[in-house]
Amino acid sequence: MANQLDELNPEVREEGLDTNVIAKKLPAEVGVGSKIFEILLWVCGIIPGVIFLFMKISAQKHFDQLQQKIQRNASQIDNYLEQRVMVLQNCARLLDKAIDLDKSTFENIAKYRSGYSDADEARNEIGGQIDNISRDINVAIENYPDLQAHREIADAMQQNMYLQREITAARELYNDTINEWNRDIFAWPTKKIVAAKNGYTTRIPFAASKEIKEKAKGVFF
Repeated sequence: MANQLDELNPEVREEGLDTNVIAKKLPAEVGVGSKIFEILLWVCGIIPGVIFLFMKISAQKHFDQLQQKIQRNASQIDNYLEQRVMVLQNCARLLDKAIDLDKSTFENIAKYRSGYSDADEARNEIGGQIDNISRDINVAIENYPDLQAHREIADAMQQNMYLQREITAARELYNDTINEWNRDIFAWPTKKIVAAKNGYTTRIPFAASKEIKEKAKGVFF
């Protein structure tokens, strides 16, 4: 059998390829075949049916625990975002610049941590807003080189960089858990049947904003 992917005779996309996270939730669904499968287990005897019943209970427990893990991972991101807002607020005061930090930022972070239904999508948006605030502060510092020697400002920006790295790491952990969820809800038969019964859908992983992607394509040196 010939190689399906042949690196010696490739189909090259000269213009490159830009990828994006698709913000679409796919439901876990089962057909008639899955129902027939469950019926046949009981027809074959009480033992296979009972075993599969316990397997479904175990699958439900797995999903319940996984949802709590996702919440914990998301809360960790929110904690770092909240700390970063506070650092940037302090830095803005030190610069004596009228950089507007939306009063609803902390309210939104608290709302996401409490399990707000649109948290997966909206968390990315507030992260982008905080990135923009950080950029504005950096621009202000660049316009006044003497400020870079100010110890308190230097410390604040160092904390900002540290928190950004922590947010990136926390998002990686969050995405790993989201990937586990998205994979498991389609694991037939047990997990998929349980997921379909509960109306579970895939979850959307972290996605960088359009502005951040455009910056990544820029020339920095």
